[in-house]
Amino acid sequence: MKVGETKAQAKSTDDRLKTRGKKAGKKVKDPNKPKRPPSAFFVFLEGFRKEFNLANPDNKSVGAVGKAAGAKWKSMTTEDKAPYVAKAETKKTEYAKTMQKYNMKLANGTSTAGDDDSDKSKSEVNDEEDAASDEEEEDDD
Repeated sequence: MKVGETKAQAKSTDDRLKTRGKKAGKKVKDPNKPKRPPSAFFVFLEGFRKEFNLANPDNKSVGAVGKAAGAKWKSMTTEDKAPYVAKAETKKTEYAKTMQKYNMKLANGTSTAGDDDSDKSKSEVNDEEDAASDEEEEDDD
């Protein structure tokens, strides 16, 4: 801090120096890009959460579930973990296939915004179309 300079002025100068030379803004994520596959532990965690919540209905802590799952996962043998590892591997191969398709679409330059592989399920799309047609029928009356 220089003589005659307030703390607020010195801090604002420091903030300006920190941001100088950095890129502005974040890289925008593509919403159509497939999600990465879960690891074997997360495949295990899906089922464990249900069991834990049934056994402990009064528990509201996410951390408690995570700690209990981690402790059980560490105590499991490789034979116990095998089904979860197998599921994770199948999800990983499915992800590799979908990523290959996704990358091919990007390489071809086709727009992925209107494709059938969007985040919305077909039922959600059908529900929206049904709602739109219901509104049109009401307008006709």
